[in-house]
Amino acid sequence: MTKKKIKQVFRIVLFSGTAISMFYVPWILVWAWILPLPDTVQEQLDEAIGHGFDGMIVYVDEAGKAPAFYTAGWDDRDNQIPARPDALFKIASISKLYVAVSVAKLAHAQRLSLDETLADYFPELVGRIEHADQITLRMMVQHRSGIPNFTNNPAFWEDEQENGKRALNFALDLPSSFEPGEGYEYSNTNYLLLREIIEQVVGYGHFQYIKEEILEPLGLKHTYGSLKEVNIDDVMSGYYVGIDADFKTNENGMLATAEDVGKFLRALNDGSVFDEGEQDIYSSIYEYEHGGLVPGYQSLAEYHKDIDTVVVQFVNTTDFEGYEWNLSEIVINRIVKILRKEKRSV
Repeated sequence: MTKKKIKQVFRIVLFSGTAISMFYVPWILVWAWILPLPDTVQEQLDEAIGHGFDGMIVYVDEAGKAPAFYTAGWDDRDNQIPARPDALFKIASISKLYVAVSVAKLAHAQRLSLDETLADYFPELVGRIEHADQITLRMMVQHRSGIPNFTNNPAFWEDEQENGKRALNFALDLPSSFEPGEGYEYSNTNYLLLREIIEQVVGYGHFQYIKEEILEPLGLKHTYGSLKEVNIDDVMSGYYVGIDADFKTNENGMLATAEDVGKFLRALNDGSVFDEGEQDIYSSIYEYEHGGLVPGYQSLAEYHKDIDTVVVQFVNTTDFEGYEWNLSEIVINRIVKILRKEKRSV
């Protein structure tokens, strides 16, 4: 398939649902939800592959037990390579947790203030981002800024890889979604700007700061800032429904193994990622679990306090119409039910 053809198909798949899909998809999801619960996590993964996922990796860290790894389906379906538990995966918006931790650390060190405004760091954006002189860093971390989400701009997806190099342009000169602090709207633009603010404050790349302040202290050696830092053969293939192409070589930011994400999430929730005083700041600004979605890759990283368990789920099959994402949430919820059931039986 030519590059032009891939773009055309991608636009069609991304922006147009059909009456057929609207009719059938909800019932498929209902079926996935009401099926009898399998006895094991592995059986649940195998069942999920039957619902249409190409490949899955699941990492489970139950307190008091050795971490468990589960896989199903394909790491690379074209070459029939089975899913590997140690494959690198594009974690997409899970990276926001690392950015928020960085902001909390810098705020505690008084290297930035959560009450500073976007205009304090980017005066050139006054007049191009509405209310830039009223939007605080706190609002940006919490998605209460009203800054438009650049990924909601259809023009961005006309050439996502090229436009990603100038992503901010797709949020400029647009009306705000609401007055600063008066609403909530998830916006990737907030974290694009926060990463740049971190770089202004520390004087070098934001991922290098994450590496020095988060990854290295936790001993996480399999988390990376971009595809440029890794062997492409170590990356799980990624697929979009209706497109034959493998999205592995697309640049979409941070990559990590499921184990590295799980260890980070454990440290985030037990507080060991923080120095004294930093967690209070973090708890006031952001959440303790997250999901991520880019073409070909969707991920969920959750902590369940009632069973003191971290679950990380990677799925290399996506669409932007909701079916694959909703199915992934159903699957992880069923995995957690299995873990709770096992806990009760002990």
